[in-house]
Amino acid sequence: MTAQVEPPKDCLLCPRIVSYRRDNQRQNPEWYNGPAPSFGDWNARLLVAGLAPGRQGANRTGRPFTGDHAGWLLYETLGKFGFTVGQYAARADDGVTLNDCMITNAVRCAPPGNKPETSEELACRPFLINTLAALPRLKVIVTLGDISRRNVLKAMGMKASNGLPGHGSETQAGPYLLLNSYHCSRLNTNTGRLTPAMFDAIFQRVRDIIDW
Repeated sequence: MTAQVEPPKDCLLCPRIVSYRRDNQRQNPEWYNGPAPSFGDWNARLLVAGLAPGRQGANRTGRPFTGDHAGWLLYETLGKFGFTVGQYAARADDGVTLNDCMITNAVRCAPPGNKPETSEELACRPFLINTLAALPRLKVIVTLGDISRRNVLKAMGMKASNGLPGHGSETQAGPYLLLNSYHCSRLNTNTGRLTPAMFDAIFQRVRDIIDW
């Protein structure tokens, strides 16, 4: 790894996000309020890539998918398929670790309205590129949502239109297989767009691929 894999805690690349982050710091000084670094095993064969931290999730706790609704389903599902050690408790100090898995986001800071702008995705892309390069054993990337999928493809120097969108779509991207899932957000799970069984199927497919 190098320092370029993660942005500095006071990263200034995206003015709109910096302003939002400083607002959050004033309102909640006890929160992490910074770019959430990737979390997991740097010898992993699996990378889970989200789009950006949630304001009350990773922006609050400092760990990807920790502290909001999406994290409960993600870490529970990873645990079912042997990718976690310990018990997830929605805190950065809960002691849970990842086995053969890394979690990251295409944009490392929480954006206003949970929607990064295209310029912010571009500004943060070097960190995603370097994260991919720092995972020597990587085989499968699970992208959570089509915007995340497009960002990963761009980070690999490919067109965002490569492959098919939608839950369960698979794209061979250089040495990696990209496996796309609907995002494990409260909106998707509450509406039934993503069910636990559908999410399980994604990670069963991952397990089949990396253990083959």
